[in-house]
Amino acid sequence: MKVSVKNMVCQRCILVVKQELEKNNLMAETVQLGEITFKEELSEEQLTTLKDSLSAHGFEVLDDRKAMIIEKVKNIIVETIHGSDEIDLKRNFSDIIAHQIPIDYNYISSIFSTTEGITIEQFIILQRIERVKELLVYNELTLSEIAYKLGYSNVQHLSTQFKKVTGLTPSHFKLVKENKRKSLDQL
Repeated sequence: MKVSVKNMVCQRCILVVKQELEKNNLMAETVQLGEITFKEELSEEQLTTLKDSLSAHGFEVLDDRKAMIIEKVKNIIVETIHGSDEIDLKRNFSDIIAHQIPIDYNYISSIFSTTEGITIEQFIILQRIERVKELLVYNELTLSEIAYKLGYSNVQHLSTQFKKVTGLTPSHFKLVKENKRKSLDQL
């Protein structure tokens, strides 16, 4: 049995979910971003306990098929942008999503836009900008290295997109970096 969980956006989320499963004596086969796999079906009582337990930490067990698809898309994007060292410039996100979710990409894109109020591309841009902010705050890479790492064609493209989203240039953001980042679950 697979259970889709909304708002699981990082490794700490996975740890919290694992702790809640353990606390409630629920044995999961795997726990990954947005999904828990159980060897056997959960009883209604177990499912209710799981929902209540996860809800206390800001997670939501999804029952709706469309909501599950949207959450899966978000998790793929977050994992690709925040979970890897470099974004493969040769692969489009639409290819990555279509490979991992065997549903027509146009349908996925349509329900994402309708439900979330933004396109998948806009969500990707927001995630990339948050990753840029993170890397700027760490101050370990140059802007050119950040642009390359996140799959931008050049520094100018990154800077233009960054200013459009944040209202600041990357260099100005570096100067005023106090509380300019959002947590991934707020995007």
